[in-house]
Amino acid sequence: MMNKKRLLYLFLLTVVISGCSDKQSKDGLPYIDSRKQYPEKELILTDIADVTYVVLNSDNEEYLYAGYGLRCVTENTIVVYDTSSGAILFFSKDGSPKSRFNRMGRGPEEYLEATTILYDEISDELFVLSRAPSHSNLILVYSSTGNFKRKISIPGVDIQRFIHFDEHSLLVYDQNHLYWKLNDSPNTHPGSIHRIFYADEKYDSPYLLISKTDGAVIDIIKLPEKDFIMRTTRGVPGGSGSVIHCPTGVFLCNPGSDTVFLYNKDRSLTPVMYKTPPGSESVPKVVLNNYWDMGRYQFMELQTLDHETFPNYYYRDKNSGEIYRQKIVLPDYKGKDFFISLYEYGNTPANGVRFNLDLLELKQAYRENKLSGKLKELVATLKDDDNNVFVVVNFK
Repeated sequence: MMNKKRLLYLFLLTVVISGCSDKQSKDGLPYIDSRKQYPEKELILTDIADVTYVVLNSDNEEYLYAGYGLRCVTENTIVVYDTSSGAILFFSKDGSPKSRFNRMGRGPEEYLEATTILYDEISDELFVLSRAPSHSNLILVYSSTGNFKRKISIPGVDIQRFIHFDEHSLLVYDQNHLYWKLNDSPNTHPGSIHRIFYADEKYDSPYLLISKTDGAVIDIIKLPEKDFIMRTTRGVPGGSGSVIHCPTGVFLCNPGSDTVFLYNKDRSLTPVMYKTPPGSESVPKVVLNNYWDMGRYQFMELQTLDHETFPNYYYRDKNSGEIYRQKIVLPDYKGKDFFISLYEYGNTPANGVRFNLDLLELKQAYRENKLSGKLKELVATLKDDDNNVFVVVNFK
């Protein structure tokens, strides 16, 4: 009798454990556990990617720019925005100037600030989003020499980010879809969150596929998972990594969902990774805020919604399944660590990133003998008023 009870107990325990395992695995999808303390492991960039250094030619002072600058990288072109003047600069991949224009202003064919830029070099069309309140649903289209072509207006949509989907369409992320803010009511738990709907909300999803020609909505992409949070009044998370280009489609990484989906070229949805525990159950609340799949690795960012904690950056080795905290190093730059964070890169190729290296910081590192190899040779040739250096990283 005792043995039967013991066997029954073991059977039930096995069922419970299996059930928990199935719940965790979500049909075998990889996942990251926000409660776990993952170890740090160094990734040497030159071991996992092809790395080159590019300086955008500045012999002509019209091609000098202020700030980070980089907005878009295509197969043959680098597009930079000069935050000091409002000019948009075009360079070839080797850094040679190609063209420039400045349409900054308040006119009907002008932008107040070019916060998001996408260049389609096949059609020679530059799509510019100006984040001014009156322009938040308006994309202006120019040629690479600044000739105005048309406007794309999407009423009721507040575009946070947009990327190229195919020859005819853009995929936009609409942060006007759902806003969240901290509920300061004394009758609720501190830090609790509630939903605010905008009166002009038209679409039941933050993800829209639109026409490059006139902005007509081609597809409304509804994720199978339910949103629990989108945004707080202090801007965490922001959602700039919510649409990420990849060779087979677009990754949708909505901070309000625990699962990253791939929106395929045939417009189907495939789950690729998730976070546990669910955001609606975690205390404090943690969101999976960015995701990128490149080469052998998946790169992720977790953000705690407490307004004080910095994001935590991780990567997953697809060969071993192990997850580590990021420590990415460049052998030519001693003592400098990097993070692969989607906020930095704008519209870049699907299997690469671009690190911006501040020239003044590089000059200081050169004097302190922290540079070596090709980076040291390059910095030795640069003047103090040259443009910054880009590290061009293409994953193997």
